Amino acid sequence: MGRIKEMKPVKLIMGIIACDEEVIKESEPTLRDSLGEIDRGSPIIKFNFTNYYEEEMGKNLLRQWWSFAKLISPEEIAEIKIKTNEIEEKLSINNKRRINLDPGYIDGAKLILASTKNYSHRIYLNNGIHAEVTLIYEKGAFHPLVWTYPDYKIDMALHFFSDVRAGYLEEIK
Repeated sequence: MGRIKEMKPVKLIMGIIACDEEVIKESEPTLRDSLGEIDRGSPIIKFNFTNYYEEEMGKNLLRQWWSFAKLISPEEIAEIKIKTNEIEEKLSINNKRRINLDPGYIDGAKLILASTKNYSHRIYLNNGIHAEVTLIYEKGAFHPLVWTYPDYKIDMALHFFSDVRAGYLEEIK
């Protein structure tokens, strides 16, 4: 019989897709108030991996990732996803999002993303929120899976997540 172990806290991350840099800056105070200080940010890059968001958010979208200083308990991710949906709505204009916020977390072995969408590889958490393993950490690096979003597979993202993971492992020592 396996022994139930207490879960270690995990490192909160946020994937951001926005119509422009001003919206990213506008979201910062609300996210800080809700989730705490941001301790790392990736470079901002063009989001040209899919046209999924174009009808609602426009073209020439931008992508960035953040990590937060405060560690969370893994089960908090569902509540955080609900909060980020509320923030997206608050920053919307004429019922159209200007920003997409995708919370997740990193631990020593993986990167998890929260989603409102069910799919074969997602596990239901609660309150309409699902989770998926997006990247796994093996042999000294993060590796994508069949369903991993294309922007999570690029070298810059993988390096950013590896840096976040390294910092996280130092924090929990």
